[in-house]
Amino acid sequence: MTLRIVNGTFGYGRQPAILDDICIEVAPGSLLAVLGPNGVGKTTLLRCLVGLLPWRSGRTTLHGHDIGGMPARERWQRFAFVPQARNAASLEVTGLDMVTIGRSAHLGTFAQPSTADLKLAQATMSRIGIAHLRDVPCGQMSGGQFQMVLIARALVGEPDVLVLDEPETGLDFRNQLVVLDLLARLRTDGMTIVMNTHYPTHALRVADRALLLSLTHDPLYGPVSTVITAEMLGRSFGVRVELTQAEVDGVAHRAVLPISVL
Repeated sequence: MTLRIVNGTFGYGRQPAILDDICIEVAPGSLLAVLGPNGVGKTTLLRCLVGLLPWRSGRTTLHGHDIGGMPARERWQRFAFVPQARNAASLEVTGLDMVTIGRSAHLGTFAQPSTADLKLAQATMSRIGIAHLRDVPCGQMSGGQFQMVLIARALVGEPDVLVLDEPETGLDFRNQLVVLDLLARLRTDGMTIVMNTHYPTHALRVADRALLLSLTHDPLYGPVSTVITAEMLGRSFGVRVELTQAEVDGVAHRAVLPISVL
């Protein structure tokens, strides 16, 4: 189902708009990366996108239907939102329990997860390679492990659209690649994905569309190759950057190298 933001504008109360006239389109099997400096409204955009915040004007549509008119249960059956991972030290629930929570939008009021729900949660954990975390309390997991559990919790709801807020931030190199490779597989499987990221190189690795937000210029949306350029990144972040490319094992890998503050 094609996801669109049509002329989306948002601001808090009577304050000036943080987001102004945002227009994007993300088809099934596409991954949109949202980039921009701190404070530009990336997380706010995701929250408006999924209906957690109301657009001041404009709308989010899924397959032509305005999600603002959807009942909450239906909306959360179609969308899954993975927030920035927080400290899980106080969480005593197991990995399986946390993932099973993702079935809540499909359950009736006061209903308990069925055997089928539990099997689906276990299958989802196996699918993304975290079956070994089934009985581990979330408070004993590393940041990377807990991030993967949150993604499994989102996927077990069988959404049409997966939305992630900085899913790789704070992770080591290995866990960043684990998350990015998973998102690439999900995109190949036909899922619609939107993610915020602080890493333009990660967007080059997994995204086919990009939205670049700026505090001083209009938003720029389009194919990754036209949005993630040295000129556009430099203008948005106020930093001189260079794009580099290296071939490893016959595969070309592109990267963004920050040089200096402008």
